[in-house]
Amino acid sequence: MSMTASNHDTFRDLSSGTPAPFTVAARSLPVVLGLQFLLAGQALYGEIGWGAHAIVGGIISLPVLGLAGYALLVRRLRGFARWACALLVLYLGQVGLAATGGAALAIHPFNAALLLTASLVLLFKVERRNARCVNAQSV
Repeated sequence: MSMTASNHDTFRDLSSGTPAPFTVAARSLPVVLGLQFLLAGQALYGEIGWGAHAIVGGIISLPVLGLAGYALLVRRLRGFARWACALLVLYLGQVGLAATGGAALAIHPFNAALLLTASLVLLFKVERRNARCVNAQSV
């Protein structure tokens, strides 16, 4: 069975397109998460400390909140809500793990990997929708 607007909820109302801030948030999140991994490595094995990692960790909240907000509030983007909310839960868990410290920090890298994976899945879905939007407008 092929995925069409009638049987796949991320393809809803393709003629209206995908809001640019939603696409930018989806594209930027994996990049910023990758930067976070690099900063963590530098903090562990380099000489930069944890300050930059903490600042970028706070900045990550912007695309995460944007994706969840758009997915919940914009009707045609509701098909993304499951992954956007998963990102929000994983991000909140990440902040909680960092704030707790101690043994909880052992789970922090694993949760970060889950967060990056979920962001890539969501990005794939957004780009698939964007490709369908372009095809729908060129027909």
